[in-house]
Amino acid sequence: MNLLPPLLIPRHQLTLALHESQTKAEVYDLAVVGGGATGLGVALDAASRGLRVVLVEADDFAKGTSSRSTKLVHGGVRYLAQGNISLVREALHERITLLRNAPHIAQPLAFVVPAYKWWEAAFYGIGLKMYDALAGSAGLGPTTFLSRSETQSALPSVQLKGLRGGVQYWDGQFNDAQLAVALARTAAREGALLLNYMKASRLLFTQGKVTGLACDDVLTGKAYAIHARCVVNATGVWVDALRAQDGQHQHIVAPSQGVHIVVEAHFLPGSTALMIPKTSDARVLFAVPWLGKVILGTTDTPRDDLSTEPLAFEEEVDFILREAARYLRVAPQRSDVKSIWVGLRPLVKPPDDESENTKGLSREHTVLVSRSGLVTVTGGKWTTYRAMAEDVLQKCADSGLLPQRQGLTDHLPLVGAETSSIAMQPLSAPQGLHSYGSEQTWVQQLPGHNVFLTGGLSEAMVRFAARYEYAVHVEDVLARRSRLLFLDAGLAMQLAESVGRLLREETGLDPDVNGFLKLAAQYQL
Repeated sequence: MNLLPPLLIPRHQLTLALHESQTKAEVYDLAVVGGGATGLGVALDAASRGLRVVLVEADDFAKGTSSRSTKLVHGGVRYLAQGNISLVREALHERITLLRNAPHIAQPLAFVVPAYKWWEAAFYGIGLKMYDALAGSAGLGPTTFLSRSETQSALPSVQLKGLRGGVQYWDGQFNDAQLAVALARTAAREGALLLNYMKASRLLFTQGKVTGLACDDVLTGKAYAIHARCVVNATGVWVDALRAQDGQHQHIVAPSQGVHIVVEAHFLPGSTALMIPKTSDARVLFAVPWLGKVILGTTDTPRDDLSTEPLAFEEEVDFILREAARYLRVAPQRSDVKSIWVGLRPLVKPPDDESENTKGLSREHTVLVSRSGLVTVTGGKWTTYRAMAEDVLQKCADSGLLPQRQGLTDHLPLVGAETSSIAMQPLSAPQGLHSYGSEQTWVQQLPGHNVFLTGGLSEAMVRFAARYEYAVHVEDVLARRSRLLFLDAGLAMQLAESVGRLLREETGLDPDVNGFLKLAAQYQL
């Protein structure tokens, strides 16, 4: 198979391209603000349609919510219970599309719901059979009823007292930050210009219409003006800040905090996930094998502030550990937590809604076009990022901001997806060279491919991140190009100096080692 080499992305060339477009007063078709799942999806979709696209992100790609998900590509079993059939059907279609377009990043995963009451297996099994029916030919595997011994075999560490059996069903799992970077790189291959660490400071207007962005390069302090026919605000929980510049002061987002705890794999050995459909507060709890560890979560707690690094509340940590203890024979303690991370979900707030109950708020996405032409998109979830992007571009076309063109991303493989000759490993296995898919050969050709720092991270992987994956800071590498900060914060801190040295060699920029060490301390209990 003839594989293209990775697209080299030196920072100075990206800013030079932006400077040249500013000097020539060139006008982009589309300027996207926000480098999370939604913004990157919009940029890729638009670029694949032949539009001239620029995307700016104030921090690193997927710095916020998009790197802090539960790592599930799913139709949404709980949405089915709420009767939201259309959302589930759309998500199930997008689930199989994502698994097809990025098999090195997203894979099927078996889940087991243990039954401790006589009615639970039948009750949940019927609902999950409906889930299968909605998936149709896009299903990943049939729902099956398990005996007590079969449930124990699938979940070796499950609590046996009172166990009657279980139900197994299938959904998907992925590496969210890796997918974000793959979207950025695929969009760049399609001709888009994407810049992380480029802050959109204000909107530009001409005769009352939004016509571009004033941006500041976070790394150099230089200012740029971007002119575009259409501007999309895809900043997640922060969309209201940009809307306020457009004179729109009603908040449309009610942030909800989700906490995840990571423990060693022995608490849930194997490659099957545990799903508890109804916790003591009527939420869903997952225990998911991921990259050699186990993720426990998540919570759903309203909060008013919009910190880029929100901290877990003590009661959230206690809740997760307490619920896990009900279903695992050996319950993890606070001392067993290797990393803890928090994300803010951008839940769409109905007009004049003052409710603090986020479970009742919409998980669907919303696309709005203001009188000035600012397009805002928020809500949704990772699984439906591609469908969200299509909806955004359709709204732009319907509003006369962009031309009507057919979308192409339904069958557009992402970089690294040419994996027919690559041995795949499940995402429950530790992150390694296999996670690069068809690009692992290029990693092996870089200096230091046999020099491993620890945690499965080689010097070549750091160099690859700097040359081809937009990485600038230690945090970019240890939090998102590799996921070590999210897996073992203490170990990540030990590698900071070594990674910083390699990044400085590659980029000539300050890798911000001290900033990372301060951040990583917040990921420990």
